[in-house]
Amino acid sequence: MAQVTIYIPNNLEKKIKQKSKELNISISKFITKLLEQKIQNSWSMETKKLVGAWDDFEDAKSLREPNTKDIKREEF
Repeated sequence: MAQVTIYIPNNLEKKIKQKSKELNISISKFITKLLEQKIQNSWSMETKKLVGAWDDFEDAKSLREPNTKDIKREEF
């Protein structure tokens, strides 16, 4: 298995350590999973299984209608 050295800000390191501890996995495994998710070329099976899972979701055609008013966005 290859080893890679990266430099990250201290605050990001703290977040990575905290999250990997919450998930009860090593930092290496946590970062590997993130990278795998980021570079994969297709939807995961978990995501594919969600298709049609929301019965009350508006039909996509109604969302595309030109006269539909958009909601006011949050301001940051």
